[in-house]
Amino acid sequence: MKNILEVKHLTKEFLIGGAQEKYLALRDVLSNPFKKFKQPPLVKFKALDDVSFDVASGDSVGIIGRNGAGKSTLLKILSRITPPTTGKVITRGRIASLLEVGTGFHMELTGRENIYMNGSILGMRKKEIDRHFDAIVDFSGVEKFLDTPLKRYSSGMQLRLAFAVAAHLEPEILIIDEVLAVGDAEFQKKCLGKMDEVSINDGRTVLFVSHHMGTIAQLCKKVLLLEKGVVLKYADNAMEGIDQYLKLNRNNPSYVNDGTEHEVIGVKRISVTNTEGEALSDFTNKDEIVVDFELEYYQIPQNTSLYVSILNQYKMPVFSEEQIIEANRMRLKIFPDFLVQGNYSISVILHLIPSETYFTAEDICPFHITDIDSKMIVYNNFNHNYGNVFGKAKWIS
Repeated sequence: MKNILEVKHLTKEFLIGGAQEKYLALRDVLSNPFKKFKQPPLVKFKALDDVSFDVASGDSVGIIGRNGAGKSTLLKILSRITPPTTGKVITRGRIASLLEVGTGFHMELTGRENIYMNGSILGMRKKEIDRHFDAIVDFSGVEKFLDTPLKRYSSGMQLRLAFAVAAHLEPEILIIDEVLAVGDAEFQKKCLGKMDEVSINDGRTVLFVSHHMGTIAQLCKKVLLLEKGVVLKYADNAMEGIDQYLKLNRNNPSYVNDGTEHEVIGVKRISVTNTEGEALSDFTNKDEIVVDFELEYYQIPQNTSLYVSILNQYKMPVFSEEQIIEANRMRLKIFPDFLVQGNYSISVILHLIPSETYFTAEDICPFHITDIDSKMIVYNNFNHNYGNVFGKAKWIS
């Protein structure tokens, strides 16, 4: 039996650099003849480089990798949104893609009209769409707004409807980027259950991009790991691919923000250190760990908060802390005998309560904790089943 999806020597190149268009004032026009401009040369950038893999019918494949690895570019090529520079993709079935909120929707049409339009794009006949219509509406929970133009929907409502259409109209291949982060927790759980159902029960193929290793481990049989546009590993066992992904950042305990600075407030550097201020990636369970933040601002906006989560090796939050910003240096202390042996990283959100986000960073500053207490080692054999922290609790009568 032939594979439902074959990717052969896929390469995608972009041209970067060159002169940037800008607004010209009168003084610029008058002075330009007297200036000598040297435009930066155009450079070819390979977002994907000779990528090849096959997917069998009914497989659930997690596509993982760090930011800039080429995951989104790959999904856009598979979804025929953008063509490859070289190579080819062979598909043997209808594809439904959910890459971002509103993909494939028309904002001026109603929810009802968009369901039928999407079904037609997928090659469904009206009778087929009619058969699934009630299930789509029920799953999405937008029945009251079904005849309202989509532009009146919130992003969460658009997401629910888009996912319901993609999952219920029976495509042979379902491609999903990590748009589920937009939905509420209950709907995310509902979506993951549906994805599991279409893969296991219906035998359809699912390609899923996520930074959430717990979700990848739960949902996917196989893992495709990308790094700088190259296939680093295509593992038949999902945990093999996840383990290699977790090792990529192991020795980088500091994060330096070299991106565009926010005009109000931003993060300059984040480091995981010991009490002496030395950036490290390895600790024992008896060490005190400090997460050190350096901020940049002219004036601290009122009610600006720094939200920090410690993630376990599956990128699931172990615990979180939040603090109103009062200075350009913030330090979060993690006490000894709190985190058990294992691999961890951090996620950060700098935001104005409750609305505006100034900065986010996910899965940065990885560090490892080794247990040196013989009594605790017994418990750590069951670490993955019983948690990541030693809680403060006692039995009472």
